Parts: sequence; C-alpha cells; structure tokens
Amino acid sequence: MTIPHVPVMAGEAIELLDPRPGQLVVDCTFGAGGHARLLAQRIGTRGTLIAIDRDPIAAERFAELAPQLPSATRFIRASFVEGLAQLRDEGVRADLVLMDLGMSSMQIDTWQRGFSYSYEAPLDMRMDPSLELTAHELVNKAEPRHLEAIFRDLGEERYARQIARAIVRARGRGEISSTIALVDVVTSAVPAPARFAAGHPAKRVFQALRIAVNDELGQLDAALPLAWSLLRNDGRLAAISFHSLEDRRVKRFLVARARGCICPPDLPVCGCGREPEAELLSRRAVAPTPGEVAANPRARSARLRVASKLREDQE
Repeated sequence: MTIPHVPVMAGEAIELLDPRPGQLVVDCTFGAGGHARLLAQRIGTRGTLIAIDRDPIAAERFAELAPQLPSATRFIRASFVEGLAQLRDEGVRADLVLMDLGMSSMQIDTWQRGFSYSYEAPLDMRMDPSLELTAHELVNKAEPRHLEAIFRDLGEERYARQIARAIVRARGRGEISSTIALVDVVTSAVPAPARFAAGHPAKRVFQALRIAVNDELGQLDAALPLAWSLLRNDGRLAAISFHSLEDRRVKRFLVARARGCICPPDLPVCGCGREPEAELLSRRAVAPTPGEVAANPRARSARLRVASKLREDQE
C-alpha cells in the first residue's frame, strides 16, 4: 500500500484513550491501520495489539504493517461482533478498545467495490466479499416500500419515496447494474434545487445501501456491549462515528452506563442502589478541528466519544 493513510481524529483518540506501555489494546476496525500503528507505538514492546476486520484487504494490510510495529500483534479476520465474541470466549481482558466505524479510506478508494458514487463500478458495497447480499440485489429486487424505508431510515433521505419509485421505474426498463447508473436515477428523482443544496444528491442513498448491505447498525448494537464486557475496570472504550445514526447509538449506550440512580425524582431516598458503571471522558462528542477537516474533508462528519469503565456491568 503506497498511499499514506491518515487516520481520522488520531490525536484526539490517542489523548482520550491514553495508551500506556504494556497494555492490551483491541482495534475493532483495523482498516488501513492508521490508528493501530499509533496505539502500538504507545503500548510498546510489552504491549499487545489485537486487530479485527472483516475486509480481506485489511488482512493484507495488517500482514504488511505488523512486522513494523513494536508490540505483539494478532489479527482476527471477522466482523467486529464475531471478533469481540471470540475474544470474550477466550477470556481476553482489554485495557483499551477502539471502534472506528463506517468505511475505511481504502474501501472508498478501491473503486471496483462500488462504495463511491464518483466512479463507475458494479453495485457491490460489501465490506466482506463473502456476504451474499449486495447493493445490486437490493436496488434491483427489493420491494418499493423496502427501498423507501432503507433510504429514509438509514440515509435520512428527504426524497426517499421519490427515489424508490424512480428506481422501480428504471429497473422495469432494464437492470441497474452500476454505480453511475444508480446515480443517474437518483439525480433524476431529486428536485433540481435540492441537487445542489447539500453535497452530492446520491450521497445519502449510497450511505443507506452500504449500511443495509453490511448490517452496520445491527453490528454496532451487538458489538458495543461485547466491547464493554472485554474491558478491565478503568479500561477505556472509544468510538468514532461518521453519521448521526451511529453516534446516537454510541451516545445512548455510554450515557446509560454513566447514569447513577434511576429512582423517581420525588423519592426522598434512593432505593435502586444503582451506581455509574462508566465515566464519560468528554461532556459532548468531540469533533475534528477545522484544520483536520481542511486537510481531510472525509473527517468532517466524524464524532468521537470515549468512556472509562468504573465497575462491572450491573445489568
């Protein structure tokens, strides 16, 4: 891999995770290895880095990078749900867990995989090529109401109904087989003023299809409690999200664990005995600096949340 990879919000993530020599770190979404390299440098020769990723290209990248890292290393090729469950079953206890959600830069830039609306490519969008479901199948076979729900719920697309209907009409004339063919259909369905209002008109549709194909939100909901269960007391969990659907889930999960007493406010004495299991290490989600956004526009929507584990889960 000759193109240098710049991880998003690396400085903020490292500062809040505060990796130290000898720690065990789990990078749930290895990608091109940008965060992993920085973490390995901090934990040093006595530390251990465990990387998880379901993308075979990430496995190749890990094989290239691992010999350059000072720490002990291990790679698990699996979804982060499967990888975290495997580590839990092995009894692994982690000091730090990082989840860098969404797509990696190398996935976007590998145009043949169909993640980008900027290149002509097959409608694929699978992070794991062994998955059966593709964007092509959804676009060409899904019921109109299902397509509309995907665009509305996973892409927060204002014109979900119009786009779904336009796709159904277009596929009635012939298969929609490429990214650019889909872009043309989406663009035709969006009112002219909206095409230039907020980014590319197909951006939300592509996001929605990618999330649906890879079950990203279901994976995240299952992975968060697994990641939390791996942490030692005083361990830290960090998640970098790239859209509000992810960030809301991370926030809800961490805030629930940082909450203490849940008794009714009019109860004079606490009866639940609940104490916080987490400490939120930033009051709000941390956003990238203007300088980072200027240097790397893909970082614009990134949000970082980090929490420290105070005690074992009470649930």
